[in-house]
Amino acid sequence: MAIQIGDSVPEGNFKVKSADGIDDLSSGDLFSGKKVVLFSLPGAFTPTCSAKHLPGYISNVDALKAKGVDEIACLAVNDAFVMGAWGDAQGAAGKVTMLADGSGDYTKALGMELDLTGLGLGVRGKRFAMVVENGNVTQLAEEPNPGELDVSAAEKILAAL
Repeated sequence: MAIQIGDSVPEGNFKVKSADGIDDLSSGDLFSGKKVVLFSLPGAFTPTCSAKHLPGYISNVDALKAKGVDEIACLAVNDAFVMGAWGDAQGAAGKVTMLADGSGDYTKALGMELDLTGLGLGVRGKRFAMVVENGNVTQLAEEPNPGELDVSAAEKILAAL
């Protein structure tokens, strides 16, 4: 079952590319005591994700922080090297934390996996955004079609805060 408003986020771990290599980041460290906007997308360097989804959050960092958001994180079923390179290419450093969920374990724990094997992409994550306050989901916006960007766009999440 997919995560819902009012649920606690599951325990899990992410990989994050840093200057020193690959670091581990636990969901507890990410969400505990903070207001976090977590958005997920099917894959790094893909058309809608690269042209609209991630850039929207990067350009709205200051406005989101002004609404009390402590951290903005992008989740994808990609490895940490790909997420790091994509974040560098998009100018995400210091603005959006690029979370790698290489095997899709956290995405599955959220109940938000998306089977794109028919397109040769394997199992990925659905396109969604959620606001998590101290580990509890307070807002959730899931796109009905992974190629579309509407309800999970940064501007929509900002307006809902």
